[in-house]
Amino acid sequence: MSYEYGFSKPSIEKKFEKALEKISNHRLQDKIMQAIESLKDNPRPFGTKAFKRLNPPIVFQELTASYRIRIGDYRILYDIDDKRRIVWLIALRKRSEKTYKK
Repeated sequence: MSYEYGFSKPSIEKKFEKALEKISNHRLQDKIMQAIESLKDNPRPFGTKAFKRLNPPIVFQELTASYRIRIGDYRILYDIDDKRRIVWLIALRKRSEKTYKK
């Protein structure tokens, strides 16, 4: 049984979409969307350098990101609800000093 992905708040979805639209490289946009789609089948792709469990988890707008996937200079921060089988997308950020801060 596969997972679904979603956003817990409409404001988070809008921010995520805006961040994705700001990326001028369409190939990179496609890679990011492919990575998100792949989380449906395997939300914890252990063994890949791109995947990392965040320790300590990061809090964004009262939500906790426990995992991240790296795609180029960008990071998808997310959490997993195994009970409901949902991957909650929390943020899409370009890697910088601010990436892992509120």
